[in-house]
Amino acid sequence: MRASIVFKLFLLTTLLCLFLLTTIYLGQTIFFKQYYANRKVNDIQTNIQTFKENYLKSSGDVLSIQKLEQDFYRQNNAWITTLDSFGNLNNVNDFYVEVKMDTAKSKSNAEFSGKTMTFPLYHMVNINEILTSTPSQAKSLLTSKARVAIAAYKEDLALIPYRMQLVEKGNIMWENEKISKKIYDLQIDIKYNKSEKPVLPEILLNGSITKVQFPTGNESSSFIYTNSLFMDRLKDFQTNLIFNDTKISYASLQILDFTQNDVKYKVFIDPFKDQEGTIRYIFSMASLQPVDEAVQMLQDYYVYLIGLVMLLIVLAAWYYSRKIANPLLQINRTTKRMASLDFSETIAIRSNDEIGDLSQSINSLSQSLHAYIEQLQMDIEKEKQLENTRREFISGVSHELKTPLSIVKSCISILKDGVATHKKDYYFNAMDKEVDKMNLLIEDMLELAKFESGTYTMKMETFNIDKLIEDICEKLSVEFSSKQLHVHTELATVAVLANQHRIEQVLTNFLTNAIRYTPEKEQIFISIKEELDEVKVCIENKGAHIPADQLDKIWDRFYRGDTARHRSQGGTGLGLAISKNILELHRMPYGAANTEDGVLFFFWLKKQV
Repeated sequence: MRASIVFKLFLLTTLLCLFLLTTIYLGQTIFFKQYYANRKVNDIQTNIQTFKENYLKSSGDVLSIQKLEQDFYRQNNAWITTLDSFGNLNNVNDFYVEVKMDTAKSKSNAEFSGKTMTFPLYHMVNINEILTSTPSQAKSLLTSKARVAIAAYKEDLALIPYRMQLVEKGNIMWENEKISKKIYDLQIDIKYNKSEKPVLPEILLNGSITKVQFPTGNESSSFIYTNSLFMDRLKDFQTNLIFNDTKISYASLQILDFTQNDVKYKVFIDPFKDQEGTIRYIFSMASLQPVDEAVQMLQDYYVYLIGLVMLLIVLAAWYYSRKIANPLLQINRTTKRMASLDFSETIAIRSNDEIGDLSQSINSLSQSLHAYIEQLQMDIEKEKQLENTRREFISGVSHELKTPLSIVKSCISILKDGVATHKKDYYFNAMDKEVDKMNLLIEDMLELAKFESGTYTMKMETFNIDKLIEDICEKLSVEFSSKQLHVHTELATVAVLANQHRIEQVLTNFLTNAIRYTPEKEQIFISIKEELDEVKVCIENKGAHIPADQLDKIWDRFYRGDTARHRSQGGTGLGLAISKNILELHRMPYGAANTEDGVLFFFWLKKQV
């Protein structure tokens, strides 16, 4: 059996580990790349919408927009910027040249004659040539008063420079090759009459530089300029947009794919209208290179992982055989003993795992079963005692009812026979008293049955216990006077939480009991003692004792211990039994004890805080 368990565990562990390894490998090499790309695209799309909303709220504030671009890059590891309707960067004013135009010699340039115009340089010059530690060629040549020739694409009021040439300094030239190529292709088409557009959208300007502005490297725009790949894709988009020769429609969000140096990229182009109704574009680019590198590294890592997993399988099989199989056999032996009702043996496994928990549970089950069997035996014995109690109860009730019924029957016979007619009122009074006693006995029996049924619930309320005791003493004042008893009270004004009617019943039972068994002209002491959260109520009568061996029996039904407690003194024998049940329903302690020259009855109640 032991070898079988080890073999099954070994086989299960091997198959499970290989299945998990295969699943993880396929998931990470095949599905994870696609999942990563889709997740990143969805996240960027969502964040582009958020960026658009915040951009519109910024009301054109340059600093706010630059902060939005930087936050977007930090959160998504993706570049983003906004473009105008011609694909120019918005909110950029840190990389340009001011040129004072020469007097125009042709009508096509007349509108620019003598004007000072600003041309952004990012169309033509790579920022990496500017932001270097040593003075660059561009910085040294682009100086004030230098003569330049500028070629620009013109459409309506838009003027997009794509080539700038330093006329007097070796004819050095910078250009946007993408737009230059388009212009060149148009020239060829026009030359050979292949283009439907007869006018070339190009204008040539000459002038002198009046100001050159280079970025310091701290601006958000510099952050964009330094990514040459991003700027190249932006120039592609601008070229396609202004020449309108692409099949891609930019009327809605476009997601384009391209690969550069074996790295995949996603380009997001989202058109929108600003507060003035002008078309603008959100242009974003994200790289998928991190997931490619991670997958390649995982593929190399799996070579070592497989060997490690096989080693772990062997170790796991050994662990199962030593740590699981043997304890299971021990548990099996113990449970067989339990099945034979032998609970003497326990499982000596104390490990901090499921096997340890199982062994503790079985030990607890063994103890519980053993305890339940003992309890069942006790319950059977208790049931026997309860049956005896029922018989005694019925016997006691029969006896208690037999006496008054006999008296009533005798009185009826006497009255029926006409004997002692002059005592007719006496016999009627005697029968009336006996009927009252029987009625009281039945009421007490019903009351006691209600308390012992287990279904009665005490409704608690707040009242002053001292006031209640004073009221009860007032009601019993005639009984006190008839026996010339001296009642001493030591009461504290205190509120308690209990059932007032039932506590009144308990106090009345205790006091009438004290009156009944206290000799004439003796004393009764009533006191209230406050404790931390409880109140102790004491009633002590002088002049009589209860035998010590019978103190526990006084709470039983129909208890009559000696000749001093016979029927002629009144009572049904159920008062203390009822009081006991009332106090137990309050879940408060109670008791009775012999004092030096009397008997003390006491109980506790909860104080109302």
